[in-house]
Amino acid sequence: MSGRIAASQEPDIAVSDSQTPAVPLLDLQGQYAPLRDQILDAITRVCDSQRFIMGPEITSLEAELAAMLQVRHAVAVSSGTDALLLALMTLGIEAGDEVVTTTYSFFATAGAIVRVGARPVLVDIDPVTFNVDPDALARAVTPRTKALLPVHLYGLCADMAPMKALSQRTGIPIIEDAAQAIGATYHGRPAGGLGTLGCFSFFPSKNLGAFGDAGLVTTDDDALAAEARLLRVHGMEPKYYHHMVGANFRMDALQAAVLRVKAPHLDAWTEARRVNANRYARLFRDRGLSDVVGLPSEPAGYRHIFNQFVVRVPDRDRLKAHLDAERIGTEIYYPVPFHQQPCFANLRYRTGDFPHAERAAAETLALPIFSELTLAQQERVVDAIAAFVRRPGAGQASA
Repeated sequence: MSGRIAASQEPDIAVSDSQTPAVPLLDLQGQYAPLRDQILDAITRVCDSQRFIMGPEITSLEAELAAMLQVRHAVAVSSGTDALLLALMTLGIEAGDEVVTTTYSFFATAGAIVRVGARPVLVDIDPVTFNVDPDALARAVTPRTKALLPVHLYGLCADMAPMKALSQRTGIPIIEDAAQAIGATYHGRPAGGLGTLGCFSFFPSKNLGAFGDAGLVTTDDDALAAEARLLRVHGMEPKYYHHMVGANFRMDALQAAVLRVKAPHLDAWTEARRVNANRYARLFRDRGLSDVVGLPSEPAGYRHIFNQFVVRVPDRDRLKAHLDAERIGTEIYYPVPFHQQPCFANLRYRTGDFPHAERAAAETLALPIFSELTLAQQERVVDAIAAFVRRPGAGQASA
């Protein structure tokens, strides 16, 4: 466990000179500029074809991503949230059913469960990886459990082996929320192919981002893939003949065209993020901050893709304010666990039920980690954190 940054009584935080360049949390322009001509050509290709809904761009993207993710089927959809909804609907999950998941994730993880009428059964996280605790998940299974929904948070796969063993013993399917984890691997297997169904997001800030909302559902099960494809188009086959009540979960062709340009670069972008993560570790170590700032974990056999680079600092809010003043972009992922959200009060959880998640929500902060981040920018980030730690009145507290 990391050490702590003790709270300071100093009310003022120095602001960097206005001439000092900002360090953004994310630089989409830096990724776009080298690919601009190819992306515009792809968009023009779709415009010239006038095939905006489904069609060859979608089928080509699905085949390319299925090969990348080593799965039999990839179903392109309208967003990561809709990917979760479609996966739940494909498994027939409905009112009265339970889905066991983490209390610490982006809202859509639990929100999608509620939207199909089921109950999210929440469990605590591993305090080191921030992913769902597989032992807690197993204890939460009841006769009403119809799916397990682990999240590969921040780009690190959850510990899937015990969950897969549980699934095999009980027949309960696994839906992977891999929204933040495209390209991550678990003992050599890519995220999205570790469970029954996988769900990805291509929100623009993701490692592989579209130019708007887009998502993907993956599976090795032929029957589930066929069901998902049918539900994606209102349960319709052929046109205007509806076999079930589905929804409009289609990805549009413009997003598919953009993603087809960007996808071949994903591995290089991921490796750049991993280089940046290792460089952060060295910089924090060189400045004597290794025992003060808790850095991300990458267990043996895992490949972390660092969709976010999340550090742990108990004086998080004051540090964030300091970095804001220094024009360094940060974000809190996530300040309120599900069991403390007002909209889930009917689940009857209480503060204190999931202490590891509550502590993570109070102590974690994401730093810039995008592929184009420079050494100079990372040095600015670490030096700003070091200045905060070493101010009069600040210091290290026990873990």
